[in-house]
Amino acid sequence: MISTLAHRALERDGLGPIRDKVLAGERLSDADALRLLEATDLAAVGALANHVREARHGDLTFYNRNVHLNPTNVCVATCKFCSFARKDDQVASEGYTMSLDDAVAKVLARRGLGITEVHIVSGLHPELPWDYYPELLRRIRAAWPELAIKAFTAIEIHFFAEKFGKSYEQVLRELHAAGMDTMPGGGAEIFAKRVRRKICDDKATAEQWLEIHRTAHRLGLKTNATMLYGHIERLDERVDHMRLLRELQDETGGFQVFIPLAFHPEHNMIGKAFPKPTGYDALRTLAVARLYLDNFDHVKAYWVSLGERLAQTSLAFGVDDVDGTVLEERIYHMAGSTVPQALSERTLHDLIRAAGRVPAERDSLYRVLKVHDGAGAAATPAPVDPPLAAAARRV
Repeated sequence: MISTLAHRALERDGLGPIRDKVLAGERLSDADALRLLEATDLAAVGALANHVREARHGDLTFYNRNVHLNPTNVCVATCKFCSFARKDDQVASEGYTMSLDDAVAKVLARRGLGITEVHIVSGLHPELPWDYYPELLRRIRAAWPELAIKAFTAIEIHFFAEKFGKSYEQVLRELHAAGMDTMPGGGAEIFAKRVRRKICDDKATAEQWLEIHRTAHRLGLKTNATMLYGHIERLDERVDHMRLLRELQDETGGFQVFIPLAFHPEHNMIGKAFPKPTGYDALRTLAVARLYLDNFDHVKAYWVSLGERLAQTSLAFGVDDVDGTVLEERIYHMAGSTVPQALSERTLHDLIRAAGRVPAERDSLYRVLKVHDGAGAAATPAPVDPPLAAAARRV
């Protein structure tokens, strides 16, 4: 239960009716979510979100051992917030495209580190053939059968469908057959048409992003969901974004986690006009997401975008997942992130324990592999059934 002080603070801020809804397990309205985003007492809102978090997960905080692979940064899209993509005259000096051999070798080089997932996201390359993408997955799967492959955002799926004359379902089925287990949630940005026209008007629309995830869920694929905040969007547009995600989750149940991503202003076309989102904004966004998205099991603080300390603090504001080791992240670092390129598992444990939580290593489907409930000790549940893992890869 939340403390008496938090009860009083919420009452003082006019949030008593919302508090009562949350404690009664009732669904919040869009107006409730907006009111929470506008609230002045962040600690009280955080206490309410923490109540929901602990009711679902207790003190467990999830992470995984993952590596990122970005096979190319060559991209035809002109997203104004992006610092990763290279195009036209930039390609010769700053662009790169890995050969299949190099991309697979880069993943396999991490095998000795106990990695359980590879996260694959690329630019929208105008010249790579279709077979590059399933062949990349096939080679990784053949060389490392037990590795979970989380690959290709909805923006990439839409690009593949348009470029190669395939339906969303055909693209997803072929990639899934090649080895894709789950999909990341990138490319959602903000769904509001006003915002997308200004920051990413030449890539998949909100409706297309949602339809791709709907199709993936229908085919049995679990996916993630994101929201890029802290640029030109209004608070009500954040709520609208979460509403559309909540509605699709009501329909399909296929989202695993919601990940608010803080805009980084360095090295892109709109960064000079907007300061980096504050820690206050990050914590209130995470807390309200936990309260509003009642049909999402998990809310993640992506430490690469927030920094380790703020991600750690978020564990008292509704967050139950801090991502993972994230070996060699490029996209946020090219946008000016100064956090480490990776965190060791020991460092993740220390961050989680210092926040009074219990580290729980998970797989890509949020099945718990180990609960590290002592100083260096690990309580290990029954192992994941390999046939179940194989079944999760079949459409």
